[in-house]
Amino acid sequence: MTTIYNKDYYAVIMAGGVGSRFWPLSTSKFPKQFQDMLGTKDSLLQKTFMRLSKIVPFENILILTNEEYVGLVQEQLPDLDKVNIIAEPAMRNTAPCILLAAMKIKKTNPNAVMIVAPSDHFINDETAFCADISLAFEAASEQDILVTLGIKPTFPNTGYGYIKYEKEDDKDLQKVENFTEKPTLRNAKKYLEEGNYVWNAGIFIWKASYIAESFKTYLPEMFNLFNDGEEDLNTSKEEEFIKGTYPDAKNISIDYAILEKSDSVFVIPATFSWSDLGTWGSLHEELAKDENNNGVVNAKLMPQDASGNMIYTKNSKVVIVDGLKDYIVVENDDILMIVPKEKEQDIKEIRNKVMEKFDKNLG
Repeated sequence: MTTIYNKDYYAVIMAGGVGSRFWPLSTSKFPKQFQDMLGTKDSLLQKTFMRLSKIVPFENILILTNEEYVGLVQEQLPDLDKVNIIAEPAMRNTAPCILLAAMKIKKTNPNAVMIVAPSDHFINDETAFCADISLAFEAASEQDILVTLGIKPTFPNTGYGYIKYEKEDDKDLQKVENFTEKPTLRNAKKYLEEGNYVWNAGIFIWKASYIAESFKTYLPEMFNLFNDGEEDLNTSKEEEFIKGTYPDAKNISIDYAILEKSDSVFVIPATFSWSDLGTWGSLHEELAKDENNNGVVNAKLMPQDASGNMIYTKNSKVVIVDGLKDYIVVENDDILMIVPKEKEQDIKEIRNKVMEKFDKNLG
């Protein structure tokens, strides 16, 4: 079947994070979105780009990233025009980068509808993903609404934010009632029982003009900050304008800035499975396992009385483990880390200690 691309569809891929919970593989110099986390020969950024290019015209995909990573983006997406890469001179969460991208897109095409997606998520069923995104594009094209995709919970996860919606049977698009923070285990179990809660995946679809108007309503100081340089956007003066202006933007997420304030937010409960690949444990869950539940990437494992381990090496090393259960074993060119999976939340602290004791470049 031939895909017919809509010239009004745009995509914004956010690729500026550090991914420190995937240290030592992910470092500030080479973060996880540029790594082959799944052993497929493609980085997470490349997989995200390929996924979105099935729906959005190639030339309508923008990459938002830290200015330090522009070279990595160009290396991994060599056919993408450099003007489609927006360099952020400071880390300011998701609201500023989304507004900046929306204003650029709106200036290019006043009728544009855009999807905003992180660069580092795992989505296996791309056919279902494309179907859900197409539905969201159609809905956002027809109405002035803010659409988000929610993931149907499969267990009471306490590490994700949740979205509660006003459940109406036989409707794909549901009105959002409220956003909730990461819950306690008790509340997470309650959400699953009630059946009208989904995980917040951080994937959004809306008209570029409508999200800009929403900023004007709910966060006017940020809107004015970027709108003052609107004439510079998409010109040779843009880079200078962004460097001089972006660091002054408020450090705030799109959820806090807009979505939790607007009464025009709708959610589509997704039909595909999803993971934000936030930790080594979450990567282990997505991998095919051996008969002893060991997950392996870029390694040749010889286990002996070893089970439940997450093994990641460079250059497909042979790894022999004996008597090891539920551990994370990861190496890069300079570091070998072996820690219990139950302590994966301590990896950021371990990273900081290594940088302090040995070399800050190791982080």
